[in-house]
Formats: sequence, structure tokens, C-alpha cells
Amino acid sequence: MCKTLIILILLFDGTLTTQTIELKNSVSVNDSSYYAKAHREIISKHYWHKNGDYTKHGWYLNNDTGTYQGFICSN
Repeated sequence: MCKTLIILILLFDGTLTTQTIELKNSVSVNDSSYYAKAHREIISKHYWHKNGDYTKHGWYLNNDTGTYQGFICSN
């Protein structure tokens, strides 16, 4: 069961930061992944590569400060 989501953000200056989201109730790991996906779609936008440049592929934050890297479910 998970009570906390930890969102991993990589800033363009190379700093790895986290956002901690406390969930109201304990949820399963599967449910926490749905919450993480919903949060990711709110704070970032996905871009596909253009002209074969695969370095531009990924989830970029809407405030243009970095990229969404993933999440961790925690008790």
C-alpha cells in the first residue's frame, strides 16, 4: 500500500529534484501509478523526436525547466 508519490524531475541544469504528493488514503501500487500518470499529464507535455533526433523525445515540463523522469510509490 502506498501513501506517498515521489515525482522525479530532472532540471536542465542537471539537478535531480523531487515533488512529494501525500495521498489522502493508502492505495495500491497500481492505483498510485494512475495518480502519477494523471499528475504527469498535468505538469508536462510529451514530445516525439523530429527528423531522427531522438535526444528530443520525452516528457518536458510545462514551465520549461526540465523533464519528468518517473515516480516512486512510498509508504
